[in-house]
Amino acid sequence: MTERRFPTLAIVTAVGLVVAWEALVRVLAIPAYLLPSPSLIVGSLAGNWTHVADNAVPTTVNMVGGFLLSAAVGIPLAMALAYSALFERAVYPIVVFLQIVPKIAIAPLFIIWFGFGTMPKLLLVFLLTFFPIIVNAVVGFKTVDPGVMEFARATGARGLRTFLRIQFPSALPSIFTGLKVAAALAATAAVVAEFVSSDNGLGYLIITYNGQLMTAMVFATILVLGVIGLGFYYIIEVLEKIVLPWHVARLGHGT
Repeated sequence: MTERRFPTLAIVTAVGLVVAWEALVRVLAIPAYLLPSPSLIVGSLAGNWTHVADNAVPTTVNMVGGFLLSAAVGIPLAMALAYSALFERAVYPIVVFLQIVPKIAIAPLFIIWFGFGTMPKLLLVFLLTFFPIIVNAVVGFKTVDPGVMEFARATGARGLRTFLRIQFPSALPSIFTGLKVAAALAATAAVVAEFVSSDNGLGYLIITYNGQLMTAMVFATILVLGVIGLGFYYIIEVLEKIVLPWHVARLGHGT
């Protein structure tokens, strides 16, 4: 019941905040270049919708492409880390080091190596979304119910077969947790990549509008970016419900 009420409560809260924002701007007569009203933001977006939508395409492509790359690399690597203690000792510290290094500091190197095209942006999104996927996947692989593992060994299951048939399915809830965290970060990662080097995309628009003091369009672009990111997050959630209906139902029951 709580799960069904939540979207309604969230919508009511959001509407209340927007109304308060509109009233505050009008009552205090705040200049539009400092804080535009929601109505001005929506009007500006409507007037420039085609331009914003065209630039949303490359941002979405970079966001999804980098996320898929991080999932394609992160999940198999997490399997290897969980399966081999020797491999974990050799590789996991390097993974942590890459997470600690500021990604914005690596961006210029990507530009030198790969130019100003799509590849540097994909790699930056990959680096920013990679860590939550691999960490949650490793945790999932290593926290299988000991009773289940003991039963598997008692029935003669060993090695890779046990890993693939028991540990991997048991790790799926944790894997999806990592995927959802990465999905939430993907939009930010794509914009950061476009801040560094780009002549299109929503990140490029934000910098351009900000330089022109078109604050309403800055807010409008951020709004579009947020909607794209939210939509991508919920796509992962829907996929989780399809793959793990029992897990999602249990979480809903817990609320």
